[in-house]
Formats: sequence, structure tokens, C-alpha cells
Amino acid sequence: MSWIWIVVAVCAILSVVLLFGKGSFLIAGYNMLSKERKAQYDEKRLCRVVGGGLGVITVILGTAALFDFELPSALSWMIPWGLFATVAVVMVLAETVCKATNTK
Repeated sequence: MSWIWIVVAVCAILSVVLLFGKGSFLIAGYNMLSKERKAQYDEKRLCRVVGGGLGVITVILGTAALFDFELPSALSWMIPWGLFATVAVVMVLAETVCKATNTK
């Protein structure tokens, strides 16, 4: 078993944990916010959005590992652009959809 498959497995496990709405301490930046700032976000929804994004990244990484990072030309765009697009979508969703509706 190569080291990359260990990374894929860890990412998959973390993705499942986040998709269940748990593990908000794993989200970079969120765990360092003040309590007032954390109250502006729906924590469970934020965990699910980040978990979904990590799941997509895990699939991209697993696909690349399956081909030993020598993807066919039709899929060669997947690693850089797929990762970039996933991170961008997660960032936008975190700032829009994940805002708590009952902010005071």
C-alpha cells in the first residue's frame, strides 16, 4: 500500500465525519474564531459543506492515485482545476449558505 492511499483513506474518514456534522474543530480558521463570530455560522451546515468539498477532493486524489498521477490527457486538467474549483465553491458556500439565520 502506497502512502498516497493512506492519505486518501484519511481524507475519506475525515470527510465522513464532517458530513455527519461533527468535527468543526477540523475546519481551519473556524476553530480560532471568537464565540461571537462562531455564532454567525450554522456549524452543522458548515461541517457538511466542508465535508462535501473534502469528499470531492478525496475522489480527485483517489482517481489521480489510481493512475499513478499520470492521467490520460482528457483528465489531466482534473487535478489543478478540480482542486481549485472545489476550494473556491466551498469558500463561497461557507460565506453564503452557512451563515446562521438567527444572528442577533
